[in-house]
Amino acid sequence: MTLPARWLDDAPPILLFTGKGGVGKTSLSCASAIRLADEGNRVLLVSTDPASNLDEVLDTPLDGEPRPVTGVPGLEALNIDPLKAAERYRARVVDPLRGVLPDEALRNIEEQLSGACTVEIAAFNEFTRLIGDPKTLENHDHIVLDTAPTGHTLRLLALPAAWDGFIAENKTGSSCLGPLSGLKDQREIYATAVKALQDPDRARIVLVTRPEDGALREADRAGRDLRAEGISSQYLVVNGLFKADPSITDDPLAETFESRGLASLDRMPTDLARLPRDTRPYTPGGLLGADSLRRFLNGELPEPPPENDPVLPVHDTLGTLVEQIAAGGPGVIMTMGKGGVGKTPLAAAIARALALRGLPVHLSTTDPAAHIAQTLGETLPNLEVDRIDPRDVTRKHIAQVLATAGANLDAEGRALLEEELRSPCTEEVAVFNAFAETVARGKDQYVVLDTAPTGHTLLLLDASEAYHREVLRDQGELPESVKTLLPKLRDPAFTRVLLVTLPEATPVHEAERLQEDLRRADIEPKAWILNQSLAGAAPVDPRLRLQAHRETAFLEEARGLSKQLVLIPWQAKEPVGAEALDRLLTFTSPAGSS
Repeated sequence: MTLPARWLDDAPPILLFTGKGGVGKTSLSCASAIRLADEGNRVLLVSTDPASNLDEVLDTPLDGEPRPVTGVPGLEALNIDPLKAAERYRARVVDPLRGVLPDEALRNIEEQLSGACTVEIAAFNEFTRLIGDPKTLENHDHIVLDTAPTGHTLRLLALPAAWDGFIAENKTGSSCLGPLSGLKDQREIYATAVKALQDPDRARIVLVTRPEDGALREADRAGRDLRAEGISSQYLVVNGLFKADPSITDDPLAETFESRGLASLDRMPTDLARLPRDTRPYTPGGLLGADSLRRFLNGELPEPPPENDPVLPVHDTLGTLVEQIAAGGPGVIMTMGKGGVGKTPLAAAIARALALRGLPVHLSTTDPAAHIAQTLGETLPNLEVDRIDPRDVTRKHIAQVLATAGANLDAEGRALLEEELRSPCTEEVAVFNAFAETVARGKDQYVVLDTAPTGHTLLLLDASEAYHREVLRDQGELPESVKTLLPKLRDPAFTRVLLVTLPEATPVHEAERLQEDLRRADIEPKAWILNQSLAGAAPVDPRLRLQAHRETAFLEEARGLSKQLVLIPWQAKEPVGAEALDRLLTFTSPAGSS
C-alpha cells in the first residue's frame, strides 16, 4: 500500500518543513526526501536542528557537506550545526569589540548572543547559502529543509537597521538577538533566498503538527507569521492521528487517545483549517533507516511490538519528590520545560499535595485563571493562587522599553527595536520580572512557579544587572531584592528546579539543552519529570505498545542525564480536578520494570 503524500504533488524545488518540537518534522522531511528520490529526482536533504539525529535516522554518517544516503540512490544529506554556526557568528560580532568595550558590556553582549533567536539567525545564515546559491539547484532537483525559518526571523532580517551595529548599543536587558553586522557579507544571498521562499513556483512550506491543541496553535502562528512575510505557499500535514484497533474491545487508553486527537482537530484554528491538508496515521517514533521511513509514509506499522512489557529504568514517583520537597522547608519550586509537556498540571499537583500536608503554599502561573481553577478542582485554605498574564506584562514591558531605550531613536532604529521586542525572549523576560516579585515569598512559603525562566534568561538578566551596577556605582546601591534574587535561585536549599519533558527524542534533547543553560547560570536541577509515558501506562493497542517500547531508550537517556528521575504514565483521563491531580502522585510500574 502506498498512501498519497499530497504535499509532494507538483513539488517545487524547495520544500521547507516547520512546526513545534516533537511533531515529526524530521521523520516527515526524511520520508518525503526519500519518496522524491525514489521517483527519480536528485534530492538534497538539509537539517538545521541543534539536536539533529539525521545520521541515525538515515543510517548515514553526515557532516556539513552533502553525503550520499545509504540505500537511497539520488538522495544526499547534510547537517548544519546551528550551535557551531552561532559560535562563529558570536566571534565575528564580539571579537572586534574586545579592548574597545568594558568587560561587563562584552559579557552582556555575549549572553545576548546565546539566545535561541541568535541560533536561529545563525542557522538561517548557513542555509541561505544553499538556497541563494544557484549551483545548489543545478546539482539537485529538490532541496528539502528540516526546520524552516520563523516569520519573526524573516521580519527582523528585512529591516535595514538590522544590518548595522544598532543592537550592540542596546542596553534594555531584553535583547537575545545581538548585532547582525556579522551577516553583512550574506545580505545579497539572503535577499535572493527570501525571494525564493516567496515564490510559490520555487518554494513550499509544509506546516507539520500533531492533533494536539498546542501543536495546532503553533502551526497556526507559524503559518500566519510566514504569510505576513509574503510566503503563502503552505500545506498542512497532521501527523500522528490515532485510530484504536477495532479488534480490541474495552481498551479505554486507546479510546481516549483517539478521542482526544479528534477533539483537537475539531478545535483547529480557522486560518489553519483553510489550508490544503493531509493526515498521517499514528506511527511509533524512533524510525531508523530508509525502509522504515518508507513504511512510515505509507501508514504502515514499522514492525510488530514485542510480546513482553517495556523495561523501565529506576525512577521515583511524584509523591516521593513532593515528600522530599516538603522535608526541605519553604522555598521556590520551579517547573521548567518547553510548551506542551504538561508543566501546569504538574505544578498544580505539587502545590495541592504540599497544601494537603498543611503547609503554606503559593502557586504562581501563566495559565488562564479559569483553567488553573478548573485544574485544581477545589480550593484549600492554605493554598494561594495568582496568575500572571503574559500578554499584559509583556505589553507593559514593551511600552517601558520603547519609552526609555526607544525615546531618542530614529524611525529605522525604533522599527528594529520594536521587532526585537516581538521576540519570544521578550515575553520570557517580562514574565520573569513579574515572577521575581513572587520569589521573595519563598522565605515563609512553598512558592510553586509554573513556567519559569530559562537559564539563558537568568544569565541575560544577570548581565544586565552587572551593567546597571556599573551605571549606578555612583548613584547608590541596587534594592536588596534585586541583589539577592539570583543567589536565591542558585541556592539548591531554597530553589528546587524540576525539568518537565516527554519520553521522546526532541523533548528530551531540548530538556538537556535547558539543563546546560541552567548550569551555565550555576543552577542545578533537582529532578527530571518524564510526563505522559506510554511505557508506564501498560497499553494494549499494538501501535501504542510499540511506542511504549520505543520510549525506553529516551527514558534511559533521561535517567543518565538527571540526578533524579520521576516517571508519570500517560493518563486516560486528563489531569483536571482534585482526584486526577492526586492520581499523578502515585505510580505502580507494570510487570517487567526494574
